[in-house]
Amino acid sequence: MSNIPTPHITAKPGDFAPTVLMPGDPLRSKFIAETFLENPVLVNNVRGVHGYTGTYNGKKVSVMASGMGMPAIGIYSYELFNFYGVESIIRIGSAGMISQKLKVRDIVAGMSAYTNSSFGKQFGFDGNLAPSCDFDLLMKAVEAGKKIGQELVCGPVYSSDCFYDESEPLGKLQKLGVLAVEMEAAALYLNAARAGKKALALLTISDNPFTGEGLSAEDRQNTFTQMMKIALEIA
Repeated sequence: MSNIPTPHITAKPGDFAPTVLMPGDPLRSKFIAETFLENPVLVNNVRGVHGYTGTYNGKKVSVMASGMGMPAIGIYSYELFNFYGVESIIRIGSAGMISQKLKVRDIVAGMSAYTNSSFGKQFGFDGNLAPSCDFDLLMKAVEAGKKIGQELVCGPVYSSDCFYDESEPLGKLQKLGVLAVEMEAAALYLNAARAGKKALALLTISDNPFTGEGLSAEDRQNTFTQMMKIALEIA
């Protein structure tokens, strides 16, 4: 019996391209489809999680939101990798800077993802995990960034289960050279590893938790076009 449609995705077999760009925000997914894709078709809208497939420079590309947090991206990436035959997922999200060498609107490529989540324990390893991105996607993203004059800052990121975290871990992570904090990459990387697929998190710095500097929700939705272009080029 077919596993699709799922409770979360109503797309038909073949509706998704081999590569899916995955922002957290459904409205960012809609913005990407309407701004960059030719002939975008809405293939999923369960719970308002917009998923589109179209073409970019003649290449079939999909974009679908993940929602916020590792449980959410864990569901969507699992179903895309294991049921819909997707080979690569490129997260295109926002992040808060941990390294004070960064600036708002810098783009970070997450080489690995520290986490406080127990998501990885389901795979049978009880120690601490810092899953990694796909090296080939990472190198392609670096080269694509150079072509449009956008240098990527590559290094470890931190995927947190808590947006409001009273344990205040960022100072400790800063000493370890962790670049930025977000909420999805670790689960995406673990699901990709388990499925034998590829994943990369590209993250535009939207705020500085140490100083309170930050962009508006509208800016995060509509202005991260450099990151979007890099992801589309390597899709």
